[in-house]
Amino acid sequence: MIDQADVVVIGAGAFGSSTAYHLAKLGVRNVVLLDRFEPGSQTSPRAAGLTSQVRSTDTLTRLARRSVEKLEGFEAETGQPLRFTQSGALKIARRPEHVEQLEREVVRAKTLNVPLDFIGPAEAQKLCPVLEDRGILAMTYNPTDCNVEPSQVPIGYARAAEELGVTVLPNTPATGLVLGTSGVERVVTPQGEIRTEQVVDAAGAWVRVVADLMGIRVPVVPTRHQLFITEPVDGITPAMPIARVIDANVYIRHERGGLMLGGYEANPKQYDLAVLGPGFQISALDLDIDVLRDLAKSVEDQFPIFQRPDLKLAEHRGGLPTMTIDDRYILGPVPGVRGFWLLTGCCVGGLSISPGLGEALAQWIVGGTPPLDLTEIGIERFAERELPEDELRLLCREAYANHYAANGGGGWTAPSGRR
Repeated sequence: MIDQADVVVIGAGAFGSSTAYHLAKLGVRNVVLLDRFEPGSQTSPRAAGLTSQVRSTDTLTRLARRSVEKLEGFEAETGQPLRFTQSGALKIARRPEHVEQLEREVVRAKTLNVPLDFIGPAEAQKLCPVLEDRGILAMTYNPTDCNVEPSQVPIGYARAAEELGVTVLPNTPATGLVLGTSGVERVVTPQGEIRTEQVVDAAGAWVRVVADLMGIRVPVVPTRHQLFITEPVDGITPAMPIARVIDANVYIRHERGGLMLGGYEANPKQYDLAVLGPGFQISALDLDIDVLRDLAKSVEDQFPIFQRPDLKLAEHRGGLPTMTIDDRYILGPVPGVRGFWLLTGCCVGGLSISPGLGEALAQWIVGGTPPLDLTEIGIERFAERELPEDELRLLCREAYANHYAANGGGGWTAPSGRR
């Protein structure tokens, strides 16, 4: 058991593994990446694995665009395999306010050199043969959006990090975090203590459990997200683009010759990992296929294929992404606790942006300053008001239910200057 590290990264999902890899790539000699289970075994491999580059702000768009660049070059950079398909993506508006949203996104895309533009129904149907032109007011198309096999991202980064000298410790939970007068001093595990002055809490659904060890409250709520994959369907190929329906909060893409469908229900189930206990794993998460059937029904005019009685399911899976009240990530240092960093609030879309977020956090830790202005995803944006737990859960639920809307977070407005 190693007893000293320059940085300890807690959580070997996509966020933590990416951070550890990028720290090592920047020359940090003694990095420890630990996980309470096996690396890349919890929510990350149960993700949808799809990207969306044009986000609600310029900063988020830059991070998402950088992540696509890194996913495209993942194998060349890390030496690890990644099933990468640059199928492009459609975004569908069925309401006037969402047409306006698409117009704003096209403007942002042009400003930031992302090739997003409007597309007509005939051309969209050529790209996406299961799409029907009913009830659609407008659509956009980005040919550079991609999808990946999600399980390969955290595992690939963890293996590549190990090859760069990172010590990977599976089945090693952090059971204590010790603070000294100047900041972080030690991470306690069942196998022993690790002396360190830098800790990254990237523990996914367990991020609050870890932060609680220091008496720090992280305002996120683990929230169930589900998807299904059908058995192979005639005519479905990897060339079919991702499709998203804004008001329904539903996404569709190809997968293994069939169709994947997932989405954001109006009243998602939320969890407290401290209550579930130390042995709980995401594989034991309770799932509800009726939620997905209702989501499929909500887009039957555009995707009637999901109402076919002969369409059979090959897989039904779900994970526990962490939601924030404004549907944005949390990245950066915790004020007042020297050496304690956060990377959490994946808000369902975390796996596909993990390359850019992990790289940015590593650059910040090593260089002392962020590579770009990351104020809008710092935890300090929540500092002026500590929400009671019931209100936090309510606002996170609203943010989840409005995920594809322009500003994500449903009922919360950040204090002036913080958003």
